[in-house]
Amino acid sequence: MIVLGIETSCDETAAAVVNDDRRILSNIVRSQHDAHQPYGGVVPEIAARAHVEVVDEIVHQAMAQAGAEFGDLAGIAATGGPGLIGGVMVGVMTAKAIAYRWHRPFIAVNHLEAHALTVRLTGGGDGRNVAFPYLLLLISGGHCQLLAVEGLGQFRRLGTTVDDALGEAFDKMAKMLGLGYPGGPAIEARAALGDDQRFDLPRPMRGREGCHFSFSGLKTKVRQTIEGLPDGALRDQDINDLCASFQRAAADVLIDRCGHALSEFECICPDGGPLVVAGGVAANIYLNGRLKELTDSHGIDLIAPPPALCTDNGAMIAWAGIEHLKAGKSDGLEFAPRPRWPLDPTAPPVAYAGAKA
Repeated sequence: MIVLGIETSCDETAAAVVNDDRRILSNIVRSQHDAHQPYGGVVPEIAARAHVEVVDEIVHQAMAQAGAEFGDLAGIAATGGPGLIGGVMVGVMTAKAIAYRWHRPFIAVNHLEAHALTVRLTGGGDGRNVAFPYLLLLISGGHCQLLAVEGLGQFRRLGTTVDDALGEAFDKMAKMLGLGYPGGPAIEARAALGDDQRFDLPRPMRGREGCHFSFSGLKTKVRQTIEGLPDGALRDQDINDLCASFQRAAADVLIDRCGHALSEFECICPDGGPLVVAGGVAANIYLNGRLKELTDSHGIDLIAPPPALCTDNGAMIAWAGIEHLKAGKSDGLEFAPRPRWPLDPTAPPVAYAGAKA
């Protein structure tokens, strides 16, 4: 079984072909970073137009690299949400057109679920399949959540951010420091050169009950710290030390919140399971190292996809499509793209968290 996956939820146009033996036959990603860099973040209209301009080319490149014809496909999967609605519409309509022309199933994939399932494509550190259940830390530009993953489509939310997601905080801090977009890789690189104890930054929510996150106060303190430095251009060492101090503070928050979540997860799933980290921020080596210390202390595994599959890509969409097809699930061509699509729709509202919850 081979499936084509199309991803257009934000600022990458991506397509991939994957088979049910967990082999990635192709994985093409076209980034829009240069188009959005002048604005310090993603501009939805620019993103949608860029997807329209290149999606057909990207799909054909993925098929050619895989050595596959459309008639070989068992199905066509596309991100159906959540995401920037203009971009999501481009990918969904492209996938529907291919599915209609070749009489193949169409699978609308929840973008967040695709991140959650990526480790079942890539396997654990020893290459073995990752079985349900597991605890998921989903950290990206738009989401920061802790969920118990009990099966395909079975998520129990334990915590979410009440304001900024961690990736969003990385990007906004990078903009304040003039490091460009995307912010995560730039801050990680500068942090490696800095003193992570020079600046006293807050650890929002640390020590509180539960598993929710907050990063707005940390971001605000960074801005206040910048304003308190001597007038004129920031010195390179000031930037390095701020990045290192920010990254350490963020890691301290993740460790605290994940520690609480592990206790809750053990009650939900007494047989336990690994901690899985997914989403774009999961590519951060320093944060992964700190999380590994936590999981080692609990005697469980930490599993993350390879860095190239942490950020948005078509392979994770194709694999989610394969999982759904194996379970006998597909969608009709009347499916409507969804800007919001929570993994746990039964989770209670969280004060101030809004639609991100």
